[in-house]
Amino acid sequence: MHTWPAPQIPQLPGTGPEIRVRDTSSGELVVAATGPTATMFVCGITPYDATHLGHAATYIAFDLLLRAWRDAGHAVRYASNVTDVDDPLLERATATGVDWRDLAADQTALFTQDMTALGVVPPDVFVGAVESIPDVVLAVEQMLRRGSAYRVPNEPGAGGADPELGDVYADRSVDTEFGSVARLDRAEMLAVFAERGGDPDRPGKRDPLDSLLWRRERPGEPAWDGSTLGTGRPGWHIECAVIARDGLGLPFDVQGGGVDLRFPHHEMSTSHARMLDGGLGSRFHVHAGMVGLDGEKMSKSRGNLVLVSQLRAEGNDPMAIRLAILAHHYAGDWEWTPADLVAGAARLELWRSAVSGNGGPVADVTLAQMRSALADDLDAPTAIAAVDAWAELALAGAPGGWDVTDHAIDGAPGVIARAVNALLGVRL
Repeated sequence: MHTWPAPQIPQLPGTGPEIRVRDTSSGELVVAATGPTATMFVCGITPYDATHLGHAATYIAFDLLLRAWRDAGHAVRYASNVTDVDDPLLERATATGVDWRDLAADQTALFTQDMTALGVVPPDVFVGAVESIPDVVLAVEQMLRRGSAYRVPNEPGAGGADPELGDVYADRSVDTEFGSVARLDRAEMLAVFAERGGDPDRPGKRDPLDSLLWRRERPGEPAWDGSTLGTGRPGWHIECAVIARDGLGLPFDVQGGGVDLRFPHHEMSTSHARMLDGGLGSRFHVHAGMVGLDGEKMSKSRGNLVLVSQLRAEGNDPMAIRLAILAHHYAGDWEWTPADLVAGAARLELWRSAVSGNGGPVADVTLAQMRSALADDLDAPTAIAAVDAWAELALAGAPGGWDVTDHAIDGAPGVIARAVNALLGVRL
């Protein structure tokens, strides 16, 4: 699968501090990466209605982490996926009379266009679920051999030419660390699993929380050769585990996504990774909050979406959209209103005016404030406030706040413009 073009990230003087993020599992601020290379897997879209502002907020959040890591001196390896075959995609294709492959391709292309416009750095590894099927088959076969997976008899009509080969499920009892990501009690896990696409009541499962690894062929559904598994398609959680393992190696530093993925998706994909590797999946889990609209979480199922492509088509500057999102801390839930975009556009105009002059306040303090804010759990609102203060002082032209020598040698407006681009991803 082709990724999108990478934006140019300017070089800044000096380096930033080590980056701390809040690990969902422990609730603690942790150093996100300690080695020379920082690794991150961010769960991608299911492409049947991309890209709403909830998606954009999530990918911008982890784009901040990538940029902060690079500024701190890390090489970064970043992987992501596209779930280009799954029940919601197939259901939307059927409802709209569009071939599911065309729907997936069109919406994935739109997603990459939106990410390009928003200045999001693309992943180094960008793999679709369909592409991953041969590797998923090998992984599930391995789990069956090791006893960490088992078959459940097919329902009538399922299984294609080999109906005796049932669906394959992970045996969660094999993983003694299961539950360590979301830290929910069993009743909570069962309730959320049922609500978010799980099948706790499926007959034949050893435990209601066991998750699907390989879904055997059903009439009218796409299916692929699964070798000894029989024809079918992969489950969602194993798809991400395999793509992360193959793209980054295990363990990797951060698994990221929206907070709604904490359970079951990240719990179960991490469990699958442990079963495959015998060790860890990701060292830490970081989750972005939910974006709401009209009092409810913005989601495809509710249809209460504000699409990035729609905002762009209306003539809004993508950098204003990005600034509107960055004004909210990534980890908190918040509600989108038209005022967010108005404020983002006004801030963008303020900053562009401030850096277009011949001089301005010294840049080193503002750069240090931005770096310190982002190192503290990606606090973009505080970093933005530092740039606001610099811009207001620059436009006021207060000599007491200016160091003329700094302008002549360092070019303070240029340093600020490069810092805003490199750290916040906002092109001025």
